[in-house]
Amino acid sequence: MEETTTVRRKPTIRDVAAAAGVSRGTVSRVINGGHWVSPEAREAVDEAIRRTGYTANHHARSLATGRANSLAFLLTEPQHLLFADPTFALLLRGAAEALAQRSMTLVLLVAGTPAEQEQVSSYVGAGHVDGVLAISSHSGNPLLDALVRQGIPMISCGIPLGFEGRLGYVAADDVGGGRRMTRHLLDIGRTRIATITGPLDTPGGRLRLEGYRDELGSLYDESLVAHADYTRDGGQEGMRTLLERRPDLDAVFVGSDLMAAGALQVLREAGRRVPQDVAVGGFDDSGLAATLDPPLTTMRQPLMRIAGEMVRLLIELVEGGEPAAVTLPTSLVVRASTGLVAPTP
Repeated sequence: MEETTTVRRKPTIRDVAAAAGVSRGTVSRVINGGHWVSPEAREAVDEAIRRTGYTANHHARSLATGRANSLAFLLTEPQHLLFADPTFALLLRGAAEALAQRSMTLVLLVAGTPAEQEQVSSYVGAGHVDGVLAISSHSGNPLLDALVRQGIPMISCGIPLGFEGRLGYVAADDVGGGRRMTRHLLDIGRTRIATITGPLDTPGGRLRLEGYRDELGSLYDESLVAHADYTRDGGQEGMRTLLERRPDLDAVFVGSDLMAAGALQVLREAGRRVPQDVAVGGFDDSGLAATLDPPLTTMRQPLMRIAGEMVRLLIELVEGGEPAAVTLPTSLVVRASTGLVAPTP
């Protein structure tokens, strides 16, 4: 007696559509991100996929569309900052989660040196990814210029200085956040408020300084401004510079939480109490702020939402849409580093 082998046919989109009671086009839209699909239809398709055991053939779809079905998370900073600054880790996590929902792959690219920039330009230009999420871009960066000239779909995290009008972006309200933190320090009675900025060739460095200056108005004093590089060491150096130049300062707005960690260390070494002698505010609220001693008052950026919006805008761009820009609000998170303690006379 001959044995018969039954080969189970792999479920198709047609099977899912029949099980869900919707069109094949609706199933395709759900699989590709759920755009223009009602919640009820999406739920029906998701349930049908579970019941039929359908799995998408992304390789075949990539061959048919000419797309890689992946996006690049491009960090144009030294590699160690990916691990040292929790801001980047949260953006990476948010982008990965947003792409996982669309069954797409996230490719991490770090290009902090000229050699890395050349490698990334060649890799992206060869079509290994469909588009680029540009993180921490600096004005005049040759890599961004090269990618723009190649016509690579790209969305910037923050206003892309030097590429305004050519690149879409998702940004926190840096100017408004700078103003809000400065106003908070004024409201608790501080009158000699310094700032440590990020690099002025980045949107955060330039625009948070602008907000600080706008809020101070006639009280703005150039001697109370120091510039750094978004690192803990940079925050330390900036704080030392300010204490040497203006030992009478009674508050400091630091342009990132990581720099603020360095500033707090220098103040402690100098015998300055926080917040009694010097109130300290930061920017990001990416998890580090709450762990510092004392816990840091800061401006919260909606980092996970920023990453999700970047993915959404980039996919729209890849699919033929126009570059778009989104600015999201920041919010003040008050902790012990500012408190409500009057400065020591």
